[in-house]
Amino acid sequence: MRGGVEILGLGHYAPDHVVGNDVIEARLGLEAGWIERRTGIRERRYVMPGQALSDLAIAAGDMALRNAGLVRSDVALLLLATSTPDHLLPPTAPLVADKLGLRNAGGIDMAGACGGFIYALTLAEGFVRTHGAPVLVIAANVLSRRINEKDRASSVLFADAAGAALLAPSPRTDAGLLGAHLAAKGSRYDLIHIPGGGSRKPFRELASADETLMVISDGQAVFSEAIDLMTSAASTALGKAGLRPENLSRFVPHQANQRLMDKVAQRLRIAPGRTLSTIATHGNSSAATIPYTLSFDAAHNPLQSGEVILMTAAGAGLTGGAAVWRV
Repeated sequence: MRGGVEILGLGHYAPDHVVGNDVIEARLGLEAGWIERRTGIRERRYVMPGQALSDLAIAAGDMALRNAGLVRSDVALLLLATSTPDHLLPPTAPLVADKLGLRNAGGIDMAGACGGFIYALTLAEGFVRTHGAPVLVIAANVLSRRINEKDRASSVLFADAAGAALLAPSPRTDAGLLGAHLAAKGSRYDLIHIPGGGSRKPFRELASADETLMVISDGQAVFSEAIDLMTSAASTALGKAGLRPENLSRFVPHQANQRLMDKVAQRLRIAPGRTLSTIATHGNSSAATIPYTLSFDAAHNPLQSGEVILMTAAGAGLTGGAAVWRV
């Protein structure tokens, strides 16, 4: 393939059920306004009974495909970035591909936590360049069903949503990934984790179902580590692209919390007004936040040819990275 790669269509979906801070603050015994002051979140969306991860992913993927106007049988691969699949086995991606009518596409789940979309986007772009065929990337999570309602750290942050991007070959050689950096820091592996249900501690050994819920062992450490990883990865990706912060038209950080996003933007010296944020009304849906926010913004401010977008994320693992993309 001699050309580049374009984002042919974007999509996003969040459930209808809105949960305001007042509900969570009352449950945790927090004073009114505490959550918004600390996180920038006013409300978030949770799935309704009967909804699963695949339902969110299908809705976002369908929107991206419709916006792209692509023949669905032309899509060669579906990458689904999620930490909350419908089942532990089989992967959810084949089901989503089938429901979307992608009859010629392979499909696989990618468990990259909050950095999952960056990983999937980078790998998808390489596949498009190598094979000259479209790839659908969807990031989606149903974190409301992994929250320990007694735990403040996770209860105030997490939400449910999905975002999608359809990548396709472009005749423009300058379109696509200009620079990327993927990172991992396994020495902080236990900062965010779900203790039970894996091969380390199988279901039959669990004392309580609470062991299948998320634990944030040190919120301040997560905050600091995420800022460092996101900033470092973004700086490296910009360097690989040969660009500076002033060359960016949009900055889409993982929507972890508003204070964290502001810190990263300040360290990178990104001009005010270029950072996209949906966290106030949609909370933190892990890997879904970047494509959700980009699609949500593009619905009102369509992407323009030649724009340069910086995306960066960090999360459990620790895993993360950054990507610089020219539209």
